Amino acid sequence: MNDSQIDRIMNNPKFQEMVSKKRRLSWTLTAIMLFVYVGFMLLVGYNKPFLASSFNGGVTTWGIPLGLGIIVLSFILCAVYSYIANNKLDSLNEETLKEIEAITHEQGRL
Repeated sequence: MNDSQIDRIMNNPKFQEMVSKKRRLSWTLTAIMLFVYVGFMLLVGYNKPFLASSFNGGVTTWGIPLGLGIIVLSFILCAVYSYIANNKLDSLNEETLKEIEAITHEQGRL
């Protein structure tokens, strides 16, 4: 693959759209997870009495369901990413790959 083919691929609108959508999705889900996790860590650091208080009047404290909620959220975000990637981004990815293959096979015609 030569430099002109690489430039054509990088400037291809389908390729740019695919990269943009994947980047936006990845950063959005990462920001959600970071916000929740950092929020929990700040709660641990600055409001221990709340986390140590009883959740339902028994021995379960607020820290347990919140900690488990973070774990569950990570699985949910993973499922969201998988769903969107498989159902929305795969078709765009296939279209992009077809155009890239066409660009790379033009080398023999040049």
